[in-house]
Amino acid sequence: MADLQDESEDGLPAVGVPDVPGPVVTGALERAAALLAEHPVADGCNTLAWTLRQMPYHDTDTDLPRLRAGAVGAQFWSLLTSSVGDRVVADTLEQIDLAHEMIGRYPDEMRLALNADDMADARNRGRIASFLGPVHGACVTDGLGTLRAFHALGVRSLAPAGAAWAQEGLTAFGHEVIREMNRLAMLVDLTGCRPEVACQIAGASRAPVVISHTAAAALTPHPANVPDEVLVALRAANGLVMVTFAADQTGDSLHAVADHLDHVRSVAGPQCVGLGAAFGADSGNGNSGNGHPAGLTDPSGYPRLVAELLERGWPEADLAMLAWDNAQRVLRDAEFTSRAANHRKA
Repeated sequence: MADLQDESEDGLPAVGVPDVPGPVVTGALERAAALLAEHPVADGCNTLAWTLRQMPYHDTDTDLPRLRAGAVGAQFWSLLTSSVGDRVVADTLEQIDLAHEMIGRYPDEMRLALNADDMADARNRGRIASFLGPVHGACVTDGLGTLRAFHALGVRSLAPAGAAWAQEGLTAFGHEVIREMNRLAMLVDLTGCRPEVACQIAGASRAPVVISHTAAAALTPHPANVPDEVLVALRAANGLVMVTFAADQTGDSLHAVADHLDHVRSVAGPQCVGLGAAFGADSGNGNSGNGHPAGLTDPSGYPRLVAELLERGWPEADLAMLAWDNAQRVLRDAEFTSRAANHRKA
């Protein structure tokens, strides 16, 4: 397995001030570093588990030094697979096992997180809170036992896209799945859902829903990007839209990613925008459709992005929500919904 502590051949950038091109005022970088020290990044999507399972010795864009340089304090380790049919559950279990192994290998750096308190505690102890999920909704077929088993293994997010019970809209069983996820405080991740299905699920869930990695279709027409109607639905549901750093979805520059963040913040509201970079594979070359945008090729670029948003006039309170507070709020809201559901059931 690749070592998360490996350094890149060219060395790593200084903490908080990544060495990437583009004119950014030093004062803005200093303010960004100070803000991220207090409100670190909660990244909604890291695909490292999938990458390492497919290619154990593959060079990746994620390691502990670069996570530290980018002030990453929490991550969701995506457990989505490309498997179909009978292989989906087995391959998902393999990825869960790999994620546990990764987290256990570095106990002084990472902590398995199951709730918002774990997220805060990890930050206070200087560790990276590591959440498991989403898993593929196709793992859950005609019963809720698999969902509960995933929850018992530490999974805290599931993506309905591609599941038979959510393809054309929620079936009766699909409504059961969403209710049980609410009861378990598992986040519903609408990444990849058709717009009309995403809006339906956002309205059906009693807990806030999330989209862990997407961008604005109004700026970049891409099948994985969401139209404004979905952003409005997430705002009404008090959910969270996490903007990816995939160049084919955003454009090939840090400036383009900032444009998407501006748009999502404008439509969904500052309380509903977050970051879901989708790091975890190779760093790419900055070209559209191949890797991540220039300046954001690995997690060490987060301070520069925050500096860009400061230069655009984002208040520090909005940046604190973008980086950390919105993700923690959604988790706490899901836990509140869970407690209420279990109280009614008792």
